[in-house]
Amino acid sequence: MALTDKVEIPRRTMVLFFVIDASGSMAGSKIGTVNAAIEEVLPDLKELSAKNADALIKIAALEFSSGAQWITAGGPVELEQFYWHYIEAGGVTDFGAACKTLNEKLSTNGFMREAAGSFAPAIILLSDGEPTDDWQGGLKILKENKWFKAGIKAAIAIGDEANKDVLKEFTGGMEAVLEASNRGMLKKMIKFLSIRSSEVGSKSSNVGDSSTDMGDEQKQKELNDSLQEFAENAASEPENDQKDW
Repeated sequence: MALTDKVEIPRRTMVLFFVIDASGSMAGSKIGTVNAAIEEVLPDLKELSAKNADALIKIAALEFSSGAQWITAGGPVELEQFYWHYIEAGGVTDFGAACKTLNEKLSTNGFMREAAGSFAPAIILLSDGEPTDDWQGGLKILKENKWFKAGIKAAIAIGDEANKDVLKEFTGGMEAVLEASNRGMLKKMIKFLSIRSSEVGSKSSNVGDSSTDMGDEQKQKELNDSLQEFAENAASEPENDQKDW
């Protein structure tokens, strides 16, 4: 190999997880707004991943209603190959099943098996209601997962009926829970949160590093600060689409 040849260093992967409530109460404008927002933010995420010399951003998506199932059943997908398939809403709110299903894939035998290594994931939960199954049991199992512990987490409470205490238990604090009261706000939140969590997540420590706990605490704090600033700014701006659900 000539001295002038460059050796390309493989980028580690940062997986952005969407955990989406697709129960019957999400039908109509709520799930429609979620679908549109995720589809519209993909070009921005592609650009972010392309410019990141350290991290290759991939997407994994899980929907839950009467049970839980992966939209990306084959594993996290590179943004260049990712196309959003619209979710339809119906059924109950089996959040506990979603936690167990997420736990199963948050491992090096599952969705975190990249040969070049993985950053701790960024996980976004979207929900508008009250869990209908044993969510405490499912979340307890998930909280023991080292990837979940290390990952940065955020949630969006969609509408007034969303149980924010449940979302707080998932994220670890109310600072990481945004409240969307209308369609326009929900779309803004999904777009902002997708990009910002990917930016912060791609700087996280690798699971297994001696600095993991401290590093990930700092990354969660950085995300929380960004969310609070976003919420304050959004509250003072005029909204183009303030229609109720």
